[in-house]
Amino acid sequence: MFWSPAPSKPIVPAPGETGSVLIMANPTSGGYRAETLEKVRRRLEELGCRTELRLTRHAGEIGETCADPSLNVRTFVVAGGDGSINEALTGFQHHPFPPQLAVIPFGTANVLALELGLPRRPEAIAEMIARQKTQPLHAGLANGRPFVLMASTGFDAEVVHGVPLALKRKLGKLAYVITALKIGLTRKGIPLSIELDGEKHHGKFAVASNARHYGGPFVICPSGATDPGMHMLILEKDDPWSSFRYGIALLLGRIGKAKGATVKAFKTARISSPSPVAAQIDGDPFGATPINISKTEKTVPILVP
Repeated sequence: MFWSPAPSKPIVPAPGETGSVLIMANPTSGGYRAETLEKVRRRLEELGCRTELRLTRHAGEIGETCADPSLNVRTFVVAGGDGSINEALTGFQHHPFPPQLAVIPFGTANVLALELGLPRRPEAIAEMIARQKTQPLHAGLANGRPFVLMASTGFDAEVVHGVPLALKRKLGKLAYVITALKIGLTRKGIPLSIELDGEKHHGKFAVASNARHYGGPFVICPSGATDPGMHMLILEKDDPWSSFRYGIALLLGRIGKAKGATVKAFKTARISSPSPVAAQIDGDPFGATPINISKTEKTVPILVP
């Protein structure tokens, strides 16, 4: 996901400065924009923030950096997509005093950026970071792994598992569409058993949502990532015709009212199946069922406009 060099010395805020900022970005990702990062860094320096821009070099180092207790910055900035943010949150779970989190929206998907209404212009991003307005970012846990947007099982997770990385980097979101068409014509869905706070449900697709949006601007539940609650979307069927109907309902913002669809608030959930079904969290592969889902009480302050 991220590639990173050897850790540098911790940045310590100087007296009178707004605070120290570490920006991490993956120069090999499809959404990488060096000019944007340099503009953000320059504007932050103008606003009195001591800023370091670090380009990653090996996989998983962003999580290692965020988990390192010697990380001593006021604001940690992820320049990437939702999967990169997930990696930072996973690392923060092991940090005794995690710093504030900020996001420069890069990557294939930026659902959290949409969820929070984050700016896209470099100058506006820098000014948001300097302004220091935060909200608590809540996370769910899937088998102990944090997720900020969703954890799901079924067709969408099969697509996430199946999309070739080279195709994703080349075509972006279109790679998912192509992979979905290929898988959708040959797959056979496996029934899921979904237990929500002790109440049993059944379906072919289930997504535990910690955010209002899914897959972009499409709304699937009433609460967002800065709210303390989660919702489960369950679809009874996943045959091509049903998937088409659900897709139209999602486009119209009516997925919760579609026939055969259920949206229900929950605190704890377990998704199981007679044989393993692919799972994904925040747009990245995450093994297979069974999955136990709950809410973590630990929040991370995230900078918002």
